[in-house]
Amino acid sequence: MFMKRIGMLTSGGDCQALNAAMRGVVKGLSNNMDELEVYGFHNGYKGLIYGDYRLLTSADFSGILTKGGTILGSSRQPFKLMRVPDENGLDKVEAMKQTYYKLNLNCLVILGGNGTQKTANLLREEGLNVIHLPKTIDNDIYGTDVTFGFQSAINVASDAIDCIHTTAASHNRVFIVEVMGHKVGWLTLYAGVASGADIILLPEIPYDIHKVVDAINKRTQEGKGFTILAVAEGAISKEDAKLSKKEYKEKMKKTKYPSVSYEIAEKISKVTGTEVRVTVPGHTQRGGSPCPYDRALCTRLGAAAAKAILDEDYGYMIAMVDGKTKRVPLGEVAGKLKIVDPGCQMIKEAKMIGISFGD
Repeated sequence: MFMKRIGMLTSGGDCQALNAAMRGVVKGLSNNMDELEVYGFHNGYKGLIYGDYRLLTSADFSGILTKGGTILGSSRQPFKLMRVPDENGLDKVEAMKQTYYKLNLNCLVILGGNGTQKTANLLREEGLNVIHLPKTIDNDIYGTDVTFGFQSAINVASDAIDCIHTTAASHNRVFIVEVMGHKVGWLTLYAGVASGADIILLPEIPYDIHKVVDAINKRTQEGKGFTILAVAEGAISKEDAKLSKKEYKEKMKKTKYPSVSYEIAEKISKVTGTEVRVTVPGHTQRGGSPCPYDRALCTRLGAAAAKAILDEDYGYMIAMVDGKTKRVPLGEVAGKLKIVDPGCQMIKEAKMIGISFGD
């Protein structure tokens, strides 16, 4: 009798297509083997550490293709603390290994972003059979063209900017829509271009507030009464970009602004005398149902993960490269960040049509 026991967990911030990806893995396995046991760990690595799990059935994976969030729950377990014992002195890494061996698992399927991936690689180095599926609305995982959750988040962020257009035009105001993305600007770039933002500010391109004001004034002179800025939550000024990480962290601790967008809004108002409004869609960008693109992507990634498990070929991230699924060694990509190249084609094309990046 051909049988496999696999464990599954979703770690880090949630996104719209986690359930679709898990469904893809399980359907890919159950349709190609005699017997399958799937153990779901609750709330990410926490469930693996403390043995909080349940045996999942086919009913758990029925009807979840279009369901957002995660049926297993998630939590953030910082990679840098994984080797640090918990408050009771528990060795987290050893505890995860013990849970894995206690359940006699053939493989652990881990869905998550960069931090999750680093811990997945750590477990691989510790001798566990691991497959990682790249999840994040930020699209910043190195080694894959796209992460699941990204396109769904673009849709939500784009809708938010679309809705601002009518009210901005009605009131002749400057509006800032703050898009998620602390370290990278993929989501802001795509949503901004898709929704016709006039100015896009990204973490990778430090902005000059005077260039931002120039872009607003240019629109006013052309008779356009409103301006819309798509601002990544990690956008940074040229002055702040010169600070060391430590200096910048200290500055941010003392700031009076809820986020960078409010600081930019105040600077624009001071220089132009124009009324500026800030809209923060926030966690709505991670919520709701996955879009059709993400459902199809997750089904493919899940099926490819199932094939790797059937082949007993472990230690990989299942990536999407040039439209094809690909097994990418975890050791080659863990800990690397995929950032927006300021000189990339998309930035150049956006500038061609008049979008300002504040540089």
